[in-house]
This record gives sequence, C-alpha cells and structure tokens, in this order.
Amino acid sequence: MNKEKETILVVDDEQQIVSVVKAYLEKDGYTVYSAFDGKEALNIFENKDIDLIVLDLMLPDISGEEICKKIRIKSKVPILMLTAKVEEDDRVMGLNIGADDYMIKPFSPKELVARINAILRRTRQDEVKADIIEINNGDLEIDLKKMEVKKKGKVVKLTPTEFDILALFIRNIGRVFSREELVTKILGFDYEGYDRTIDVHIKNIRHKIDDEQFKYIKTVYGIGYKFVG
Repeated sequence: MNKEKETILVVDDEQQIVSVVKAYLEKDGYTVYSAFDGKEALNIFENKDIDLIVLDLMLPDISGEEICKKIRIKSKVPILMLTAKVEEDDRVMGLNIGADDYMIKPFSPKELVARINAILRRTRQDEVKADIIEINNGDLEIDLKKMEVKKKGKVVKLTPTEFDILALFIRNIGRVFSREELVTKILGFDYEGYDRTIDVHIKNIRHKIDDEQFKYIKTVYGIGYKFVG
C-alpha cells in the first residue's frame, strides 16, 4: 500500500484544528476527509475507504467514545484519539474502547503526522506477511496477513495496536520486552509517558486470549513482559 493511496479521516468540531491537520497530512501525501461532528464522521466512514481516523473525544452530537465503539464493532481501522483531558483515566479509557494511540491538546501537528506514519507503517508491514502461526496445538491461531486472531477456532477482536503487540510477541516467543522497548517497536519512536499505557494494551490482550488453562503473556517483574507458547 502506497502512502499516496492512503486516506485519513479527521474528526473534530474545531475547524481551525481540522484545517491545520488536513494541511499537514496533505503535504505529507495523504488524502484527507474532514468531519465536524459524529454523524458526519460515521457517514464518511461508511461510504469511503478510510485507512486511519483522527478522532476528537469531545464532539457536539455523538461523543468520540461512542464513535470509536461503533467503528470497532465492524472494523479494525486504526484510530488516533485527540483529547483535551489530561487525566490518565481518560487516556486509559480511550485505549480500552479501541483507540490505538492518543494525543493531548494542544499538540504538535508534526508529531501527529509522525505518529500516523508509524501506525500506518506497521499496518503496511503486517499486510505483506502471509504467515499463519498456530500456538499451543492450535488453541491460538494468528494470521499475520489478515491481521486476524482465533481462539479455539473463534475470531478474537483485537485493535490494530493490540494485534501489533501480539504479533511482536509471537515472532519472539520467550523473549522479554521492557515497556520502553515495546513502545519503540510498536510506535516506531520513543515517546515519554506512553510506556504505562502498554500495560493497558497487555491487559486487554490477556482478557481476550487467556483462559484458565493457559496464560500466554507473562509479567517479568521489574523488566516487562514475555510470550510463552
């Protein structure tokens, strides 16, 4: 997938923010659609081929939280959440409902573009791989090309970021990753303050793939995490 063919949907009720973000993304080679409320955003998403969504949490009609939930029911499209809320609980909430990353307002448009590039770069890399990996005698099946995970034959819904973390673990079974290393490898660059949100992603993955018989992701206290097959 070439960047020139990738399409971003920017959703924010502040027209100045949308204009600035749109200008930076178009300069970087993306096609950009914009929406100023939730209803318009969902309409565009349903009718256009969108590769990533930049989504404000606070919208005048449908909240960013509700939009994220609606989209996650039917799509794994990457979502980068924008929020003016600085509390950790608000950021954790965004990740828990399916966002792949977040930025706090005010933010640097250059950093926003860098994060979008990193997310889509990971998506491209996963799309060109055709591996299907079975773990624990087929209890867990990961299709790296389709970005699909099955547990006991049933599809498990993971966000793109959750899938990237799981795929990294599976390609490196038994290796211990620190939180900082996971941030660097998943985001594509080091971002101070993001490392603890890795814990949220890990918790979500565990909830979706673990059972009473087998725990796949082990905590290595004082260091980080590792995957056991």
